[in-house]
Amino acid sequence: MSSLIHFEVVIFDQGDAGELFTVGEPIGFKSEEEALQAAKKLASQHNGVVAWRRESNLEVSTRTVLYRAGEIIDSV
Repeated sequence: MSSLIHFEVVIFDQGDAGELFTVGEPIGFKSEEEALQAAKKLASQHNGVVAWRRESNLEVSTRTVLYRAGEIIDSV
């Protein structure tokens, strides 16, 4: 069974009361290199950022963290 591979970056910021929240939807990229470059650039502009590789098929979906900086919400 073939799998689909996605590269995504999720951005986090902090509200006035100190709560973390995601900024928009995950941003998709065509390659791991593009996702890593974007995540590293965004890390200096936000409270946190994570880039991952998501592989999925009809039965299972797995995520591998490629880059993580700052504060993030682990449940995302």
